[in-house]
Amino acid sequence: MNSKNKSVGRRTLDKREREKRTVETMIGIYCRGNRHGGGSTLCSSCDEILQYANERVDRCPFMETKTFCSSCTVHCYKEEMRERIRTIMRYSGPRMILYHPILAIQHIFQMRKERKKTRIG
Repeated sequence: MNSKNKSVGRRTLDKREREKRTVETMIGIYCRGNRHGGGSTLCSSCDEILQYANERVDRCPFMETKTFCSSCTVHCYKEEMRERIRTIMRYSGPRMILYHPILAIQHIFQMRKERKKTRIG
């Protein structure tokens, strides 16, 4: 593997980890905000969706080129799980700036970049 392929592979791994961290943060905000879990632990239902989301991220063949699951042409989430994660994101999204401002700002920049790319392309 040449150095270019290594850097692309490393970038994809970093992207997967960042996506997992963001989803975990959002699920944590949702779980605590709805009084599901106790303190820093997730309730079993929220832990289930976190494990499911992490599995989807690990198996995503488009990670190198896509930014968000919502903008992907292939929806790999089961319908029920997709609805659950949407509910979590609707709740957590606006609260991210309060709890995790750096992650929120990174997410906003990524969204704008994606929107700009889809308008041009």
